[in-house]
Amino acid sequence: VHRVAALVQRWILGTHHGSVQPEHLDAYLDEFVFRFNRRTSNSRGLLFYRLLQQAVATAPVTYRDVVRKA
Repeated sequence: VHRVAALVQRWILGTHHGSVQPEHLDAYLDEFVFRFNRRTSNSRGLLFYRLLQQAVATAPVTYRDVVRKA
């Protein structure tokens, strides 16, 4: 548990430079979990193409939508 918490903290500080708003924390943690769960995937090369397919097929989430959920 401490190791994962340290990884999350380093990821937030390194990627987002520590500027994470509490109302957006769920979205940031979802991204971290997605990346963490796929770090050793055998299909990492295909992951980008699958991500593109999902991005094209999925409706965009606006800032207003993210804030409204909080």
